[in-house]
Amino acid sequence: MTKDYQKRNSKEYNMFRGLFQWITCNLVYGLYYKIAFGLTIEGRENVPRNGFCIAASNHVSAIDPFLIACAVNRRVAFMAKIELFEKKIMRLFLDLLGAFAVNREKLSPSTIKTAHAIKHTNWLLGIFPQGTRERDDNMDNINKGFANFAKTLKCDILPIAITGASKDKRKLFKSKMKIRIGEPIKYTNNVEEMVALWSEKVMELIEGNKNESEKC
Repeated sequence: MTKDYQKRNSKEYNMFRGLFQWITCNLVYGLYYKIAFGLTIEGRENVPRNGFCIAASNHVSAIDPFLIACAVNRRVAFMAKIELFEKKIMRLFLDLLGAFAVNREKLSPSTIKTAHAIKHTNWLLGIFPQGTRERDDNMDNINKGFANFAKTLKCDILPIAITGASKDKRKLFKSKMKIRIGEPIKYTNNVEEMVALWSEKVMELIEGNKNESEKC
């Protein structure tokens, strides 16, 4: 891997990558999951139509980035673990989608510079605070990095909850896959407070999804 995929500049988040992501996430993945797995989206009115924020969701499956980009209906530059960039085809796909690599063991200065570059585009920054996939209602293993980014970039955090998307819950034409978007969490200098608020809000959104599913 010769190119440093941890470092991207604002010019790379152009119309071409934006169109590629929209076609991939909205027309391909979004439409497919709406038809095959009953995907519904609530809370789109909470997504800022302009300006920058961090889209932070719980993490339940490998398809989460596509679902989030479809749900917010804005272009999202996701942080992806650097190991995903090791295979050529996957690397090309992630590159076209606008994702950038992050070393989860040691945050690179390039990654921080990339986050700053994205702030000056019309894209959002996408982060999964849990890092690895968990059960729908498991809010353990939260990495505080997303809140540190919010503090450094002086931007709000958009809490998002996904339910029914994990591989074991996806039943063709029988599933109830749901994404709910909450009101933005205002950034502060208190990282611990932002982490707690995000965790609490996402858990509320998850419970809301489950309660509605039980009524159906």
